[in-house]
Amino acid sequence: MSDTAVPAGTPQAPVTFERDPAQYRHWKLTVDGPVATLSMDVDEAGGLRPGYALKLNSYDLGVDIELHDALQRIRFEHPEVRSVILTSAKERIFCSGANIFMLGQSSHAWKVNFCKFTNETRNGIEDASRHSGLKFIAACNGTTAGGGYELALACDEIVLVDDRSSAVSLPEVPLLGVLPGTGGLTRITDKRRVRRDHADIFCTTTEGVRGQRARDWKLVDEVVKPARFAEHVQERALALAAGSDRPADQPGVKLTPLSRSQDAHGYRYDTVQVHLDQNARKATLTVFGPGKQQPQALPAMLAAGAEWWPLKMARELDDAILTLRANHLDTGIWILKTEGNPQHVLACDALLDAHASHWFVRETIGMLRRTLARLEVSSRSLFALIEPDSCFAGTLLELALAADRSYMLHLPDAPDDAPRLFASVANFGRYPMANGLTRLAARFYQDQAAIDAVQSHAGAPLDALSAASLGLVTATPDDIDWDDEIRIATEERASLSPDALTGLEANLRFGPVETMETRIFGRLTAWQNWIFNRPNAAGEQGALKVFGSGNKARFDWDRV
Repeated sequence: MSDTAVPAGTPQAPVTFERDPAQYRHWKLTVDGPVATLSMDVDEAGGLRPGYALKLNSYDLGVDIELHDALQRIRFEHPEVRSVILTSAKERIFCSGANIFMLGQSSHAWKVNFCKFTNETRNGIEDASRHSGLKFIAACNGTTAGGGYELALACDEIVLVDDRSSAVSLPEVPLLGVLPGTGGLTRITDKRRVRRDHADIFCTTTEGVRGQRARDWKLVDEVVKPARFAEHVQERALALAAGSDRPADQPGVKLTPLSRSQDAHGYRYDTVQVHLDQNARKATLTVFGPGKQQPQALPAMLAAGAEWWPLKMARELDDAILTLRANHLDTGIWILKTEGNPQHVLACDALLDAHASHWFVRETIGMLRRTLARLEVSSRSLFALIEPDSCFAGTLLELALAADRSYMLHLPDAPDDAPRLFASVANFGRYPMANGLTRLAARFYQDQAAIDAVQSHAGAPLDALSAASLGLVTATPDDIDWDDEIRIATEERASLSPDALTGLEANLRFGPVETMETRIFGRLTAWQNWIFNRPNAAGEQGALKVFGSGNKARFDWDRV
């Protein structure tokens, strides 16, 4: 198991991503009718790793894991909630951002993975706003700096207290020699439309902007005096809630603990298995399709709750992805497999489509959408293997479409035993990528004729040659060549530079279409990845290393 955490050189326990509200150390969730309030109250001594104190509502990965869990609870367990207030339980401080001492003593990989997860959590807030009928308001009741402001930027509205001292700021460039890495730099331009010269001033000063100027520059939506602050925030939360279609009188679905076990060979859930081959630096992720006795009507789906296969599989696959990303850095190749009856997958897809407007089904689709998106922004090579007993159909076909390459077994001498692919309605809009395109549209660069050709075969079994003719797979080795071809492909991939592959894969997966999300992840992959490695930030005299010591950072003044 790779050592990815801080402090450097100290053995660390693996990171886990499952949380329970009863054990939160940093957030308090309260629900009052249609409005939920998430209050940030970070426990200074509650860092995920030893060696730093989480002062001034600064956060580390553990704080954001709790936030991610709380958002999931709101989505599924509280359907009556229509708007969410994000605020602070501490006086005169909303959030001071990522803990700088944590960043200063972290490995490079830890910093980048931390930024990626926080990006995904903030993107998830915006995803809920677009798709779930949930609106978010940041009630900035004090100083809002760095990652704290980036959290506010993810919300639909930002309200800043006008107390003559509270400001919003992105001080990473002047203070730390790095960029606002969880989307701040992108959101102030793409989302807030802050003018370029104002943004230049804002991002190169440590004190930030407060009061009316913050509103005039579009950095916040409102500035409100302390006496009216709480009342104004409540009014806006209720107004945002009024436009939602989430139900007011239906019970939620409890997110029960995951069925997860671990041994020396990997991880096992009910619907997902991860087998680790550390010598080959690869992990095989097998997703098991639904069983025959799946609920066939909405009441039964609701009764199954977190045990309903689409939701259960999405949660378990999501946890597997996060666990591999955080704890197995040298496992650079993920082999994607499926096992089960494709007709059962297609039956689940039909139910998802038939009840897509129901809040629970909509949230399940959202969980699947975000999990598939998390897979694609993971810095790992993805190979799909389509073999007998596979069930790459509909929703699970998206795994093969997300892969960098897909290999499908061709059995010319035993065609009845050969695997089949199945497209369904799920592949034509249900799960857009981070760039807003379906995986088929991205695959074919929006060539409508190619997309239509696949759609004309929706529901039909496609053998290896048919799938290849439609452009759905990379190669179709027969049973004589299969083992050697897969072995050679994976060995060649494992021999290449991981840094070069990270850049290559991020470039090729998303193609020519850009969105705010792809720009955020692209900048994280290239700009922030590079800057985090530079001595001006991470060297012994770099800004991250000397922060808080009283010493001044020493910069290499050459422009590179």
